[in-house]
Amino acid sequence: MPPHSAQPIHALWISDRDPAQLRPGSILLNWEPGVRDGMDVTARLGLASAEVLLASWPNLPGDWTPVVHPTVFEAIGLHAALSVATDALHLANHLASA
Repeated sequence: MPPHSAQPIHALWISDRDPAQLRPGSILLNWEPGVRDGMDVTARLGLASAEVLLASWPNLPGDWTPVVHPTVFEAIGLHAALSVATDALHLANHLASA
């Protein structure tokens, strides 16, 4: 994850995707032409047991990255925080049972 929200987020381009390819913590952006001149953009987040829809932006005009980037950046940070909390909980449970 970039240390600042203004920095780019690293991307990996994939074609024909298998839902199992989206690793936990990964975000998949999909964009297709909208009904007018814009783009229909969706963002999905990979979790350990599922893939969830983060957001959908219908018919975004022009350069849509400034609209989408903050949501993607926040989701990456949230997933990192939840991963740390989960690891801490597992460690606390392990120490309590020892």
